[in-house]
Amino acid sequence: MSYLEELKEFYPLDLYAFSRGLTEGEFTVLKNLRKVLEEKVKPVVNEHWEKAEFPFEAFGEIAKVGVMNSPLLFEGREGKRKPSELYNAFLYLELAKLDASIATFYTVHGGLCYNTILMGGSEEQIAHYAPKVASFEWQGCFGLTEPDHGSDIAGGLSTTAEKKGDKWVINGEKRWIGGANTADILPIFARDTADNKIKCFIVPGGSKGLRVDVIQNKVALREVQNGHIYLDNVEVDDSTRLENVNGFKDVARILRATRADIAHLAMGMTYGSLEAALKYVKERDQFGKKVSSFQLVQEKLARMEANVVATLAYSAQLANLQEQGEFLEENSALAKMHNALRMRETVALGREVCGGNGITLETDVARFFADGEAIYSYEGTHEINALIVGRYLTGQGAFV
Repeated sequence: MSYLEELKEFYPLDLYAFSRGLTEGEFTVLKNLRKVLEEKVKPVVNEHWEKAEFPFEAFGEIAKVGVMNSPLLFEGREGKRKPSELYNAFLYLELAKLDASIATFYTVHGGLCYNTILMGGSEEQIAHYAPKVASFEWQGCFGLTEPDHGSDIAGGLSTTAEKKGDKWVINGEKRWIGGANTADILPIFARDTADNKIKCFIVPGGSKGLRVDVIQNKVALREVQNGHIYLDNVEVDDSTRLENVNGFKDVARILRATRADIAHLAMGMTYGSLEAALKYVKERDQFGKKVSSFQLVQEKLARMEANVVATLAYSAQLANLQEQGEFLEENSALAKMHNALRMRETVALGREVCGGNGITLETDVARFFADGEAIYSYEGTHEINALIVGRYLTGQGAFV
């Protein structure tokens, strides 16, 4: 079987063949990843979703694949610190089509945390932190959102950092921070009391004065342990302050890069929802024949496939632009807005074609349906991303 034939078989829903841009090395890593996901992660996902526990042991098998640092990902990319953006999009497809919580945990670690280090750190800081994050030796998170400040975090960030000698003292709270309770390093964004500028500090897990409570009773992304962080006179060395974060414009650079990850994640959920629905309707008998043979069901499946191709198109082209160094805010905002909208429609259609059984975890579509609400809102709500695009179109900001 040729490489292109194998790609087509591996991604049968990719009708417009966006996957052809992957190198053979990247495809090899993705194949290895899917094997681990199917054999090690999928069997325990529903159990952990229902118990609201993260499958750390199974996730550890993902780390062994080398999804961030395998040499196969850097063939022809000498001097690059990250794999290609197109590979990144298909990595999210693989993770999210299996489970949104797994993909979300990864994007906090491999997206937000890793990009914060790469974009905010000095060369010495990158050399210290990045390899351990890329190998999953250290788990990271991303401490930006606060209890009273989400969409308005640019002007409303309340957590403070005060310089005292060669130390910084951090006080405040963070909320909805995925993986914070188990993180080895916590990038915490705080406002410098001296100049009122936002800075970022790498706070070690277990630091004195640091407390993390896990948010309970969620109806989406139940496996992800979202933390409410309390920082009570947490003291860190000046060497932990990332040198290239000196205001919200630097935070915005990180968010522009990582918002694309959530667009890809939404695309992967769209793909996974159709896969799960197809499996069910091809096996389920009603009125003496397969549910998949009914016209109304096929119409819904066709709409879902159109959404798969459309979200893939957004993700692939956004990846191509970012690979060329074009990290435009309106581009990532548009992709997240579009892909989350189409994902939301698709997970509902997936639940619908599975009928009453579609509310059970066994069919997988219920998990996608519930988790989709969280993806729709995080990394910029629909409204915030729409206003970013609207500002680009009109030249007028309408945020307040």
